[in-house]
Amino acid sequence: MNNKKKKKKTHVPFRLNMLFFVVFVLFSILILRLGELQIVFGDDFKREIARTEDVTVNNPVPRGKMFDRYGRIIVDNTPLNAITYTKYQNTSQIEMLTTAEKLANIITMDTSKVRERDKEDYWILKYPDRAKKLITKKEWALYDQKKWEYKKIYSLQHERIPKSEIEDMKNDQFKLKTIAILKQFNSGYALTPQIVKNKDVTKKEFAIVSENLENLPGIDTTTDWIRQYVFGDTLKSILGDVSSSEAGIPKEQLEKFLARDYSRNDRVGKSYLELKYEDVLHGQKAKVKNVTDKSGKILSTELVSEGKRGKDLVLTIDMDLQKQVEKIIEEEMWSAKREANTSLLDRAFVVAMDPQSGEILSLAGKQIGKDKNGKTIMMDFAGGNITSSYNVGSAVKGATILTGYQTGAIRPGDSQLDEPLVIKDTPVKKSWKTFGRINDLTALQVSSNVYMWKTIIAMGNGRYVANNPLILETEKTFNTMRQSFGQFGLGTRTGIDLPNEMSGFPGNEIHNPGKLLDLGIGQYDTYTPIQLAQYVSTIANGGNRVQPHIVKEIREPIMENNQLGPIVKEIQPKVLNRLDMKDDWIKRVRDGFRMVMETRNGTAYGLFGDAPYHPAGKTGTAEAFYDGGDKTKRGTPVMNLSLVGFAPYDNPEVAIAVVVPWAYQGSGPSINNKIGRRVMDAYFDLKKKHPGTDGTAEQSVDNTNTDQNNQ
Repeated sequence: MNNKKKKKKTHVPFRLNMLFFVVFVLFSILILRLGELQIVFGDDFKREIARTEDVTVNNPVPRGKMFDRYGRIIVDNTPLNAITYTKYQNTSQIEMLTTAEKLANIITMDTSKVRERDKEDYWILKYPDRAKKLITKKEWALYDQKKWEYKKIYSLQHERIPKSEIEDMKNDQFKLKTIAILKQFNSGYALTPQIVKNKDVTKKEFAIVSENLENLPGIDTTTDWIRQYVFGDTLKSILGDVSSSEAGIPKEQLEKFLARDYSRNDRVGKSYLELKYEDVLHGQKAKVKNVTDKSGKILSTELVSEGKRGKDLVLTIDMDLQKQVEKIIEEEMWSAKREANTSLLDRAFVVAMDPQSGEILSLAGKQIGKDKNGKTIMMDFAGGNITSSYNVGSAVKGATILTGYQTGAIRPGDSQLDEPLVIKDTPVKKSWKTFGRINDLTALQVSSNVYMWKTIIAMGNGRYVANNPLILETEKTFNTMRQSFGQFGLGTRTGIDLPNEMSGFPGNEIHNPGKLLDLGIGQYDTYTPIQLAQYVSTIANGGNRVQPHIVKEIREPIMENNQLGPIVKEIQPKVLNRLDMKDDWIKRVRDGFRMVMETRNGTAYGLFGDAPYHPAGKTGTAEAFYDGGDKTKRGTPVMNLSLVGFAPYDNPEVAIAVVVPWAYQGSGPSINNKIGRRVMDAYFDLKKKHPGTDGTAEQSVDNTNTDQNNQ
């Protein structure tokens, strides 16, 4: 028994000793290996770390696309073969010049933008010894003594280059191409790919450059993109523009975009939707990590994160309606121009919107102008709907009547005597026709000026007495009326999701009773077409001023051509304010608007009386003064024409505003009513063809329009 216990005691220490020995051996090996790494290879690793650097570069991606409300693509990206240059961190100008000369031998370049300064820079770089001799020894001494900066030396070299040297370059295409290429090389940041050429790169050029990349340091071939506007100039001014890769970020916006991780040569939206939705359309850049040595040579490249094309916009616009509206404007303008007294007519605008949601169905504007060859053409001017304002005339009388109700100046059903107003020391004021005793509805139906004036006189606590002066609380009444008009969107920005919207111009003679009367019939303050559309929509929908918007949805991009991805954001209707007025009052004005178009003696009955969709609206004619592009005609008395309307009367689904400034001098055609009737007809005809009029964006890929305009 004792012997067994003894054997166990000697066996356990032996196993422990073996374990300690193994651990000792392993630690010895580890220590030896660490010593080898530190002592033998330590300097090598230090040099390796010192000679490499990780630099992350952002590569641009295509912008998001734009679709209309039925899923038809409006703005796309067209792929292009491109030649790029990536400047290494320590690449010298001489090395860049050598590469530029090699590239100039195998590709063509646009040299039209080569400046004299570019030629001088090239000459100094190409002929350094000759450039050095342009500076005297005394001047070099000042530089060596650090009394002069190098930019002083460089400036003197520019001044002293023989003019004949620069003159000789005019006919040297090789040098001009080299300069153009070198200019592109220097326009970007180090380790950021810079477009050298992406337009008209031939298959032969692309192939030759691709085959010679080893001999062209920094050069690469890739696929770039360019903006394609599928419907040509249709809605072009609203879609906006994108800067070119050559121009990059506009100077005035450079700091803002650089702070947001943009590169100097990135393409960005410059106007309208492209600008307004830049953050959405720009996309997420691909991130690539370049490992370089001290000389800046790339040792390896690693993809950090893949890029993602910008998100897509689905617009509220119906491109079928947009095209038809633009065609209607053009046809009616050319037709009117054949009439007498229309020499100053050069523009017209139409807004069509859903009065319930604020969705813009069509935003059209046309302007007659000259092309670069001096030929008279019709140009897109859709932007004028939000950036230009005019006296619009009687179209605003619905707001005048409702303001009269609100202030207690009149009550629904009140009658007034429509008669010439003879005010002391003032020309006789009268309606276009004397109507006798009429009520508020008839006043809208026949567009009585006198009824509006007597309503305003009552607002201003005045009293009309023939041949007596008119005494009113003008300033107070001006404020009251403008505040009330603002509830409808007149004289204030509508909030549309486009930049540069103007609010119009209020007249400043607020102590003049005559100007106050003019305000009530739309002949004093100026309003934009989009304001008129919001105003009539507010009446049509029962009193809600809805914010108009042209973007319906923001969607994730997907790879399939012309398809819509998942919804990221859906733009919901937004009520900016509710009219502080009784529902019965608003309904009564709507009744008056219906009478304008559907009852005899209504000012628009002649063109709308037989319309099957039961329209309502108000015409407008304003005596104004021409202030357009022909300076010799400025100040000429003209007539501005307008029309607001909605349909169907009892359940409005579309509201329109038509504005035709400077339509004629003296008398002329009712182009506003003609355009309005044809636009309403077009909307209801197209409604039969569009099963998706409930507001859903159908994923249609029927892009049969062959007009294209690339940027």
